[in-house]
Amino acid sequence: MDYKNLLVETDELGICTVMINRENKMNALNIETMQEIKLVFQHIYDTASIKGVIITGKGLKSFVAGADIEEIAKLNPVNGRKFSENGQEVFDIIENCPKPVIAAVNGFALGGGCELAMACHLRIASENAKFGQPEVNLGIIPGYGGTQRLVQLAGKGKALEIMMTGEIINVQEAHRIGLVNHITTFENLLFACQELLKKILAKSPMAVAKAVECVVAHYSHDKNGYQVEANLFGNCCGTEDFTEGTAAFLEKRKPKFGGE
Repeated sequence: MDYKNLLVETDELGICTVMINRENKMNALNIETMQEIKLVFQHIYDTASIKGVIITGKGLKSFVAGADIEEIAKLNPVNGRKFSENGQEVFDIIENCPKPVIAAVNGFALGGGCELAMACHLRIASENAKFGQPEVNLGIIPGYGGTQRLVQLAGKGKALEIMMTGEIINVQEAHRIGLVNHITTFENLLFACQELLKKILAKSPMAVAKAVECVVAHYSHDKNGYQVEANLFGNCCGTEDFTEGTAAFLEKRKPKFGGE
């Protein structure tokens, strides 16, 4: 499928790279781009040959510099709520993806860009990356799940400081507070993401998917994370991956997982 605002490519290992391609707009997320992200993730969910995902932005300066301010400026209370709910839906699809998703943060990740990075399972950032939720400067708050995910990653106090001041933090501070998993050079960024994905893809894809489901359940208001864990642990025990993994361990060989 052709996309207007995304560059999508899948390599021989099944790693799908999704690049936001609005460099002249600092890769800002307009409504059309958000819809394309939703469509590409529907394809990722449905395509067995895709094993993992990297999300990044086009160019040297920006991962995603935020949502499109021209669109935001036109919002009223009614369509503003819908705007937020639509964005939350798209980012929930990313967070709940059964395949590992890594954000390759190659520059500014502000507002909706920071929210996009936080919706991914892991974040690797280049040395020039900067993060922030500066929505208070516009008289609004994060609306794509940022008020919730930033607390989960950085803690209540630091999350409130970032959101209330609108300050932009550098990559070292983002790493210190747990917003970033790893820092690397700009030149090495995609390679580092690919290497981390290779480690994950060597494991049971079924078990990886269920680990994601359990962690997401921890933050859900209507689920008991411990019960979800027990249920999914039991499910794992009836799979071919479980049989293969335990047999390989006992036989002192590398497992060959089939994802079932």
